[in-house]
Amino acid sequence: MDKMHEINAEYHEINRGGDITYHGPGQLVAYPILDLEHLFTDVHRYIRSLEAVIIAVLTDFGIQADRIPGLTGVWIDLQSPKPRKICAIGVHLSRWVSLHGLAFNVNPDLTYFRYIIPCGIQPDEKSVTSMQQELNVPVEMMDVKNSFIKHFLNTFELEQVS
Repeated sequence: MDKMHEINAEYHEINRGGDITYHGPGQLVAYPILDLEHLFTDVHRYIRSLEAVIIAVLTDFGIQADRIPGLTGVWIDLQSPKPRKICAIGVHLSRWVSLHGLAFNVNPDLTYFRYIIPCGIQPDEKSVTSMQQELNVPVEMMDVKNSFIKHFLNTFELEQVS
């Protein structure tokens, strides 16, 4: 725990499955709560839809991204020997109500990922990236949020209400 204090990090044990995840400043963390019985009852479709939202957002910013078959999340530079993950997704459903969601790296301090093995990513095989790293400039979080909301509503065929 001394190292955690040194890097100004905290560890919170929760019952959500998986091993360890990182949420911090510079990430867009979205935990949609949807009753999928009113949309579709297919967990894989739900995850692929969340991935589609992030891929569309990245396209808005000129970043090409896609999925890697058999892995969850959104990836950059799939043809390279070391693809980079830009968005982690982890969901849970209870009676078709979605819980948990995604962590999308917009402008985070990526050094925190050196202290964990996020999503089982082995550093010699794959790495973690952010929009800021890919574009070489900080990205306005509100612009990303607005793009996310637009593509989320479109992908899930929902309407925004006041």
